[in-house]
Amino acid sequence: MSKYKIIMTGGGTAGHVTPNLALIPKLKEEGFEIKYIGSFDGIENEIITKNNIPFFGISCGKLRRYFDVKNFTDPFKILKGITQALRILSKEKPDVIFSKGGFVAVPVVIAASLKKIPVIAHESDMTPGLANKLSAPFCDKLCVTFRESLKYIKDSKGVLTGSPIREEILHGDKNEGKRICGFKDSKEILLIMGGSLGSKLINEEIRKNLDKLSKDFNIIHICGKGNIHKDYVNMSEYKQFEYVSEELPDLMKAADYIISRAGANSIFEFLALKKPTLLIPLSRKASRGDQILNSRSFAKEGYSLMLEEEEINGDILYKKVMELKENRISLIKSMEKSEAKNGVDAIVNILLASIRR
Repeated sequence: MSKYKIIMTGGGTAGHVTPNLALIPKLKEEGFEIKYIGSFDGIENEIITKNNIPFFGISCGKLRRYFDVKNFTDPFKILKGITQALRILSKEKPDVIFSKGGFVAVPVVIAASLKKIPVIAHESDMTPGLANKLSAPFCDKLCVTFRESLKYIKDSKGVLTGSPIREEILHGDKNEGKRICGFKDSKEILLIMGGSLGSKLINEEIRKNLDKLSKDFNIIHICGKGNIHKDYVNMSEYKQFEYVSEELPDLMKAADYIISRAGANSIFEFLALKKPTLLIPLSRKASRGDQILNSRSFAKEGYSLMLEEEEINGDILYKKVMELKENRISLIKSMEKSEAKNGVDAIVNILLASIRR
């Protein structure tokens, strides 16, 4: 019989879900029964049910910083979500809630506060997202990845824990990664990741430079759903995937270099694996600028190179990849000096402490 029950929440993108997966083995080890609340149609439903965690769907709305007619209807979706979450919490009676953010988490966190259930949240990026800002007053503690984040959190709720990293990411097999891709030679491997939804810009720029890049590298390209390019499916040194899950640890282990967006969860996994990385953050036009701050922090520490979207033209991407290759040793040395730790143990200890209080 389980000692405790936890309900986890978070969704919208894989970045709001995969850190929860990183915590699950340790939570089970500590005697937790685990269940999950997410949106009906979000990516979290597929990811969580695939991992055999009981899943409850609720209604959720999105509050935007810009004008949209949905801003008038989505508050009603949030109210409906709170009602649904209250019903679930009344039935399940969890000891604690863990929120990874995203707008589906807001109704759950508010409902838990109304039920006097302890809430621990985690913010991956340097500045809290809107969902975590809305949730913060209802949380007992807000765990953060970057030390700089603590200044944005009121009432001494901020705790520096680092990012929870999935244990399986650290134990990939390089030879298996090469086998999955069918690479036969000893060329260095370049892995491109555009986030769980893919990146049109990065996809296009990689393919523009394929002829030059493929002379130096075997290339693994995780390009997003519907973004496989049929003209390149038979190219032996270029392997495309829409999305990967079980294969990711092996592909990351096989990679000598990575080109990626700059979501905090991913970049701390690259740091843990000591992978020289070129970060291309989402621009401020498409985001609140959190990935730019993440990238600048990593570039300043000497863990990665950075290329902003607005700088991309001509053969700048190819030149940056060559710069990444030239700086490989110094980047790895900087990463080896990093004091960043896997946040799993720290977060689980905070969850246990909140129950005991």
